[in-house]
Amino acid sequence: MAIARALVNEPSLLLADEPTGNLDTATSHEVMEVFAKLRAERGITIVVITHERDIAAWGTRTIDFKDGVVVQDLHHAPTMGSHASV
Repeated sequence: MAIARALVNEPSLLLADEPTGNLDTATSHEVMEVFAKLRAERGITIVVITHERDIAAWGTRTIDFKDGVVVQDLHHAPTMGSHASV
């Protein structure tokens, strides 16, 4: 429901803080599929904050922080099969 509310005004940027934090793996991947579809069909930039590596793997860029400092900034192809990038 929160995703739907965030999309009402047709944003060009969506910020998602731990969007899969309380979900099981299958549901988490469904959420990420929705994000991938939004990215592909609407061109929305989606920033996902997560502690889960499998969720981060859906993106084309990951930025790792430690103690508030960037320790790694990688651009890469998503590792979730043929899914569109998030």
